[in-house]
Amino acid sequence: MDRDTYQGLPKAEFAFPGPLRDALVAAILDGSKTSTTGLVAEYEKLGEPLPTAGLREAVVDSEDRVVAVIELAEVRIAPLAEVDLGHAAAEGEGYASVAEWRAGHESFWHGPELRAVLEDPEFTVDGSTALVLQRFRVVERVRPDGADAAG
Repeated sequence: MDRDTYQGLPKAEFAFPGPLRDALVAAILDGSKTSTTGLVAEYEKLGEPLPTAGLREAVVDSEDRVVAVIELAEVRIAPLAEVDLGHAAAEGEGYASVAEWRAGHESFWHGPELRAVLEDPEFTVDGSTALVLQRFRVVERVRPDGADAAG
């Protein structure tokens, strides 16, 4: 992965390219998505350091174009069983309950694309699975032509 994306910032890729990423990026840009969740196992497998508060990242769309810069306001490691409704709702995907959030995320985490990244076709999560819970804010919007956008 090319980590030097925009003004020297690491790339923030939400889901995999396609409809889900497009929906998540739209939610980031409209302000309804202010949190995200990752797997500690994915960071470990990719040899990437865990994110920390204050980190800025360049959000890319499905065509790998930078559309925004986000800043992590809070990062915490917690087991899946400790995710609360506040975090789930801030993901901006319309989850009305933690159970609904968990079902949606388990579907993604148990999908063939993520299992391929982890090189584990049997990968599953449970209540003790370590997650990276992140809250962020948009600090800059970037037009598709690469120019800074107002707002």
